[in-house]
Amino acid sequence: MKILVLNCGSSSIKYQLFSMTNKRVMAKGVVEKIGLTGSFMKHTKESGIKVKFVGEILDHKTGIEYILGVLTSSKHGCIKELNEIEACGHRVAHGGEKFSTSAFIDDSVHNEIQKLIELAPLHNPANLKGIDAMALLIPGIPQVAVFDTSFHHTLPPHAYMYGIPYALYTQYGIRRYGFHGTSHRYVAKRACDMIDQQCDKAKVISCHLGNGASVAAIDKGKSVDTSMGFTPLEGLIMGTRAGDLDLGVLTFIMDKEEINHHTANILLNKHSGMLGITGVSSDMREIEEAAYENGNKRAQLGLDMFHYRVSKYIGAYAAGMNGVDVLIFTGGIGENGPESRAAICKRLEFMGLEFDSEKNKGLRGEEAVISKPGSKITVLVVPTNEELVIAEDTQMILKK
Repeated sequence: MKILVLNCGSSSIKYQLFSMTNKRVMAKGVVEKIGLTGSFMKHTKESGIKVKFVGEILDHKTGIEYILGVLTSSKHGCIKELNEIEACGHRVAHGGEKFSTSAFIDDSVHNEIQKLIELAPLHNPANLKGIDAMALLIPGIPQVAVFDTSFHHTLPPHAYMYGIPYALYTQYGIRRYGFHGTSHRYVAKRACDMIDQQCDKAKVISCHLGNGASVAAIDKGKSVDTSMGFTPLEGLIMGTRAGDLDLGVLTFIMDKEEINHHTANILLNKHSGMLGITGVSSDMREIEEAAYENGNKRAQLGLDMFHYRVSKYIGAYAAGMNGVDVLIFTGGIGENGPESRAAICKRLEFMGLEFDSEKNKGLRGEEAVISKPGSKITVLVVPTNEELVIAEDTQMILKK
């Protein structure tokens, strides 16, 4: 079975085509700047050869037409006809309380995803555009939605409820949903496989650290707490998101700056986080260069705040699970940031974590154990693979 996986953002589409016989990636790439000036597509063949196409891409339908055209082209493609693609799996950001697992997309599921737009106004509309485009371009193709929130459906009420009037939960569904669930699910299982640990018996803390970042507590294979909340804004300091914030600060800023809720939302999501603190960038590589090589004090402050808060969440989740066996680093920073991993783990030595600096040094984008053999907590770097999880879920649901 060949499955196309699509991850549609507001102005981008990431894609991978899988052959599920041996779970190999036949091709992958990204379409960027949809509807904007300078649209382009980057395509990587199975051989590793990369090509770039530049052209006007006005909407997601056009972007997916580009993808399908390249996949079937004689020069750059890997299939002869579109009917070789037997199914399409989509990353869908928000499944609300409705979807605790991935779902076959029929009219009722499509309508439910549409209803959930108010919970994910930046993400679910783009996800639906991808679903609708595929239905038009390959009529009748089976499609599956894999929700970022589904893995966290196992959170107990005391972890997902907020300290607000209960009626606001029952009326509007205001609660902690959590995100990055597909990533946390994959790396928890993969980490346990790497060290011959039974996932359904382990206490795992997974740190997905990138421009968007979250921590998840996974007890016996089930998510029991996570740092992102009703929206992806809560939790860790991120590239441009503020993370945890006293709500009184928000109302104070709105009053002093005389801004409305829309402007405040942009402030907290687009101009805060590491960008707002450092004034340098939202990219950790540029922040580290400014701090370590140029002595930029605000850049160093941003790094100190980021590392401290990740460590604090790890400690909190260890307390919440009454212990921790496995600690995982994944995501762009988690996989490629040896300095960040070292700084975070240094604060956890009191828990019996023995960090192996030599194994960690220079390690980027590779699976590895970076704790010493005698460590009470096994620390691993595990590159995430959300697309594979989406492809596997798609195949499983279609077999059912």
